[in-house]
Amino acid sequence: MTKSAKFMLFLTVLVTVVMALFGRVWMQSEHHNDRAIQRSRIEPVIFVPGSGATVRRFDDLFATINAEDRDKGTHSVLKVQVNKDGSLTYSGHLSTDNRRPFIVVGFERNQDNYPTIQADSEALSKVMTDLQSKYHFRTFSSVGHSNGGLIWTDYLENYYNSSNFHIRTLMTLGTPYNFSETSTTRQTTMLSDMIDNADNLPSDLVVYSVAGSEDYTDDGTVPVQSVLSGKYIFQKNVAKYTQTTVSGDNAGHSKLPENPEVINLIRELVLENSNNGDRLAPKQAKNNSTGIKR
Repeated sequence: MTKSAKFMLFLTVLVTVVMALFGRVWMQSEHHNDRAIQRSRIEPVIFVPGSGATVRRFDDLFATINAEDRDKGTHSVLKVQVNKDGSLTYSGHLSTDNRRPFIVVGFERNQDNYPTIQADSEALSKVMTDLQSKYHFRTFSSVGHSNGGLIWTDYLENYYNSSNFHIRTLMTLGTPYNFSETSTTRQTTMLSDMIDNADNLPSDLVVYSVAGSEDYTDDGTVPVQSVLSGKYIFQKNVAKYTQTTVSGDNAGHSKLPENPEVINLIRELVLENSNNGDRLAPKQAKNNSTGIKR
């Protein structure tokens, strides 16, 4: 073989290798872009538990929904714990097979007081930024149990940025907007602050406040009037606000996330209802504060 023939063979092999490498890089890039586009189409439901609860707080709720809705595809579950040092611990997984995966954000420091709620809402903003950088979603809904609803409210008033995210729905379960106060005329500092900052709430937000009632005065822990005080925050500041009371043997504070009627409300108003609950209450006026007793 002549030198020129050897050179041409070497050149051909080199070009083939370079093209193969370029093609591999291009395919990986396209695959990454496809996954990013697919993830951007998901609309996760992000759950925040109350004080003293861990990221496992909603496990029974998720198991029930996935068992009952198996024919529609299961909702994957991703959990994020905010540690005391501010670091994040991820567990579980987020799948794009179902458009509404579940994400739980829990806090290792989760005492029952206003400063902790404020600190946790600030930490939630960092988690939301981290989640978006990983999964690229733009639209989500949220559920907060007990003080988890306070954390969501503080986050929406002080850290939510609609240019990065769009929240469709907030559902709160037994959230004590006036802490342990039973009178609506005595407002805690937290309630007063949230009322003062309510103008910062997203105006297109749909809010459902669910109160538990064992005897129509409280849910065994939180006074019903404290839950209903949320109307002073949300009314006239969001697109729609509805109060709902769930009563009976399974309406105790700690049982609310597993209450069958609450599960149905989550399914109807958060998971299935693209019209933000109009199917449940088609004749209700905007900012309805009466709601539906169940």
